[in-house]
Amino acid sequence: MARVDFHSQVGDKLAYCCRLVRKILASSPEGDSLRRVVILGDDALLNKLDQMLWNFSAEDFLPHCFAYSEQAPITPIVLASQWDDELFATLPHADVLIHLGQEFMPNVENLAERFPRLIEVVSLEEKDLLAGRERYKQYRTMGHELHNHDQKGA
Repeated sequence: MARVDFHSQVGDKLAYCCRLVRKILASSPEGDSLRRVVILGDDALLNKLDQMLWNFSAEDFLPHCFAYSEQAPITPIVLASQWDDELFATLPHADVLIHLGQEFMPNVENLAERFPRLIEVVSLEEKDLLAGRERYKQYRTMGHELHNHDQKGA
């Protein structure tokens, strides 16, 4: 079973995701390659996140691309609108999966086998909070190790 972290009551989902990814990459063991992160979300959200990742910090470079890019296998952060088993079979990414969407991922069991860490980011918006609670219940029913990190608008 995977560890599933819910980062809930996030004020700005995209800005929070940028900070979270920066922290994940910074936690890569010294001398090893950077941790590999997949971020799942809808196309509109990912297009905004793409721009934010490029402009997030003058000091931090957050190398990323979309899953269909030729550079995806060698890029630490991959953005994808959905999980595609065939496409992702070609990628080495297996450290952290961040889910920004509201729908429960249909292939969670396969994802939990590949990624030891799944992160759900839930905003303050009522619709997102309700969807997050439902996903939390589904993960609990499946027996995953759950942790909630209440961000209170961070």
